[in-house]
Amino acid sequence: MAHCGQLKEASSHALWPLGQHPGTWREHRTQSAPGLLGELPGDGWDSSSETCWGNSRETFETTGDLGGNSPEDLELAAGGSTQRLLAHLLSRALREMSEEPSKEAESEAQERAKPAQSVSAAFLTPEAVTTDEAQREAGPKEESSRERVLESQAARRGSGSEAEQEPASDPGPQPHPSWASGPPVERPRPVGQEAPAASPEPPRRCHTDCLEAPLSRVFGRLGRIVGSYPWAFLLVPVMLTAALGTGFIYLPKEKENLEEQYTPIGSPAKAERRFVQAHFSTNDSYRFSASRMSTEANFASLLVVCNTPSLLEGEVFAEISRLDQAVQNLKVTLENGTQILYREACAKYKAFCVPPNPLLFAWQHNRTMDLGKLTFPIFHLLGHPVSLANFLGGNVLGERVGKNHFLLQSKAMRLLYFLKTEQPEESEQSKEWLIHFLEQFNNIKDRLALEKIKVVHFTSLSRQMEFESTSMTVIPLFHLAYILIILFAIVSCFRLDCIRNKMWVAVIGVFSVAMAVVSGFGLLLHVGVPFVIIVANSPFLILGVGVDDMFIMISAWQKTSLLDSTRDRLSNVYSKVAVSITITTITNVLAFYTGIMSSFRSVQYFCIYTGTTLLFCYFYSITCFGAIMALDGKREINCLNWVKRPDPKYASLKRTCCFPCGSVLDGCGEDNHPMNLFFRDYFGPFLIKPKSKIFVVLVYILYIISSIYGCFHVQEGLDLRNLASDDSYIIPYFNIEEDYFSDYGPRVMVIITESINYWDEDVRQQLEACMIQFEENEFVDNSLREFWLNAYLQYLKNAKKNPNDKKTFMDNISGFITAFPFFKYDINISSSNEITCSRGFIQLMSVSSSKNKKLMVLQLRDIAAKCEVPLIVYNQAFIYFDQFAAILENTVRNVMVASTAMFIVSLSLIPHPVCSVWVTFAIASVIVGVTGFMAFWNVNLDSISMINLVICIGFSFDFSAHISYAFVSSSKDTVNKRSVEALYMLGYPVLQSAISTIIGVFALSVAKAYIFRTFFKIMFLVMLFGAIHGLVFIPIFLTFF
Repeated sequence: MAHCGQLKEASSHALWPLGQHPGTWREHRTQSAPGLLGELPGDGWDSSSETCWGNSRETFETTGDLGGNSPEDLELAAGGSTQRLLAHLLSRALREMSEEPSKEAESEAQERAKPAQSVSAAFLTPEAVTTDEAQREAGPKEESSRERVLESQAARRGSGSEAEQEPASDPGPQPHPSWASGPPVERPRPVGQEAPAASPEPPRRCHTDCLEAPLSRVFGRLGRIVGSYPWAFLLVPVMLTAALGTGFIYLPKEKENLEEQYTPIGSPAKAERRFVQAHFSTNDSYRFSASRMSTEANFASLLVVCNTPSLLEGEVFAEISRLDQAVQNLKVTLENGTQILYREACAKYKAFCVPPNPLLFAWQHNRTMDLGKLTFPIFHLLGHPVSLANFLGGNVLGERVGKNHFLLQSKAMRLLYFLKTEQPEESEQSKEWLIHFLEQFNNIKDRLALEKIKVVHFTSLSRQMEFESTSMTVIPLFHLAYILIILFAIVSCFRLDCIRNKMWVAVIGVFSVAMAVVSGFGLLLHVGVPFVIIVANSPFLILGVGVDDMFIMISAWQKTSLLDSTRDRLSNVYSKVAVSITITTITNVLAFYTGIMSSFRSVQYFCIYTGTTLLFCYFYSITCFGAIMALDGKREINCLNWVKRPDPKYASLKRTCCFPCGSVLDGCGEDNHPMNLFFRDYFGPFLIKPKSKIFVVLVYILYIISSIYGCFHVQEGLDLRNLASDDSYIIPYFNIEEDYFSDYGPRVMVIITESINYWDEDVRQQLEACMIQFEENEFVDNSLREFWLNAYLQYLKNAKKNPNDKKTFMDNISGFITAFPFFKYDINISSSNEITCSRGFIQLMSVSSSKNKKLMVLQLRDIAAKCEVPLIVYNQAFIYFDQFAAILENTVRNVMVASTAMFIVSLSLIPHPVCSVWVTFAIASVIVGVTGFMAFWNVNLDSISMINLVICIGFSFDFSAHISYAFVSSSKDTVNKRSVEALYMLGYPVLQSAISTIIGVFALSVAKAYIFRTFFKIMFLVMLFGAIHGLVFIPIFLTFF
């Protein structure tokens, strides 16, 4: 009988004409037909065929174990000729090769059988997810199957003995019994031997590979192509990045319009402003009135706070007067030598600059004025009533005098320096003076050496200038963020053996994410999408999210065998993880693109930039980074060959340097990360204990109660002081304004939008009823109404003329306007001598909080809408107040749309009802938690935080969907074991994803601006709560149902 080694060698050479190299045959034989020829020489073969096959036969007769060979193999080995045995083996090999799946599918199935190291395992087919324990449970089934095969073999030998009687020299191949026979027949068991207990039928699992399987094959082919041509897939993204990066030359150089970007599109206040601008005029060169302006005028504002109990003292007024004179004496010299004086740029009433403070103006002209006999809020100056409502703060009032009170003490004073705004040329000169004022103000304070007062300043340009300077503070943080991510990548991917170490691959992967940022931003700048400062947050987020895909691909790569070719290994990786990466990318991009429906342009642009850049990040992950992995795979092979090269002189040095903590890698070992074992052996078993479950439930109840409580206390709207950095001069200004000037708000226009019969007493009574309703509102001071109609009726009454006669009413308006010129800008009279529209004014109070501002706007508009006379209300501040009403509506709408999109995605790609229910539950729970804890962390619900809540949906989906699907797809027989297995497969990838994202945005935590710190705070809450839900709450709750 032929030697076993010769036999194997002969069979291998016999396969060469089929195009198989001996090395390839060895790999194919060991993977596709295990046990067909036994082991290779040097791997346990005996020196003689009798020993080789005899041992197998003896083992079978003793134990019933075929050792991987069929009974017919043993028969031929015992008594058949070498030629017959070889022909039989070749026939068997060809039959098995014709019926087995392709090499790609076989490799994919083998890879799927390994414990998942990444988030991608969640989307593998349930049949592919096996563990060592599952294989051990399947042992009895395999032995039973072998016994059924033996029974079938025996039956066939009994019925077809002629085949057994054929001469040994007959070269014809014998068909394999297991293929030729029908269903296996149960062999009768010996008397007294009981049949083994049937294994419990595994739980029904959902089959969801209708989309995953074909996509996996497509990506497997893509991986093979990338592995075959790595340089092409590396250089094309690099050149594309270089080309698209030229878009950065289109970065906007003009100033960002805060109103356009951070106020709602199409808000009611903007429509009201257009009506005012179309029907009412102003004249800031002769009859300036700040409350009658449709837009904010150019101004400089000083808030003076005295160091004494009250500033109503002559010495304090003298020091304030010195400050006032120093400001009015400022002049700016332009480059062409032109000087701009304050008295030239100031807004005027007749020929004089509008006084910065009427009380100070009166005292400057009469320094003997008794400051102890002032009334508030109306002060009579030279017989004319003057409102002090917004000019004095921190007031202590005495007894009532009519509609006023005696003013006992006052702690603060406001000085307002209004400048010309209406004409473009005059407006530019005003802005030059304001810039000079900002540059020189600290010098003025130092020169005056003020002792009795403290002064803070602000201008109409301050918000814009401080916002722009704030954007520059975040640039150095980019470097910190990339350094932190690179360090995290190095730590995560570092291995002690020089072959499996992926440290430099991870570093290059971080730069691949940076390429995606350059490409995405460059493309959008090329097509003209506006770049706003809030978009500067995007690279930090993309950096944290982008490296997640890198970690997943590296983890899958380390599960492949070094003996496979590079393109096969990359094909394995792509078929295993590319579908998962695609799903998470789709969900995240969908979450961002739903933000395009927002009413805030800044939110729209942020979502467009971030969503588009995430697409580039995905594209570069499966091309550029895949090519890097392929090139590193070639390095692995070269390194392995170098290490194993016979070199006695340096063998010890090679082992010490390349494998300091273990034996030389053989290329076939599985790289099981210690964190996976931690979740399987420690964290999971601890979590499913009854006491642990009770504790987790109590913690969740406390979490959800605290979150709901916080949701009712979160502040809405963007505080304008938050647009500046923490060390900005405008922060103390807004703080003092809030402390001392929060009692009174702006004056609001009440506009009659259509022509009505003002001479009709019934119409006037309807209008008066509406004005009374306004004054009865809690946010309106009923003693500070200013309305031309009331003054005109009193004028006609004093002239003893009938106001109910149309001709008398219309003919006397011109004389009334001459006597009271301010009202000229409140009445719009057409050429046909009809009043097309008119307006009056009411004074707001107690509207310092965002909640009150929102309620005030809604209530005043509701009163106007219900009035029988057509009315609207407007103030230029309503442009910003509208965000308080719009932000909640926008947030709820975006969250609902994004959640619906996530639900549809979960049903389409993971169509299991349990998964969909728990995904929806987790999304809602995390959103409630993040919103509630925003209030505890002093974060407002504004356009910035709204972005993060939309982001929250995408990440909540990722964490919850993977864990839930792994649970329902598990083959374990108890819910506790399923929960542990889900944590074993996906616990570490979820934790790694959360940590990398937090590190990516961590640099923003040290930013000096609220808008950047807010981004970090909410992203931290999203990652923290998302990870806790995925690793603690969901695994426990799933065991209850």
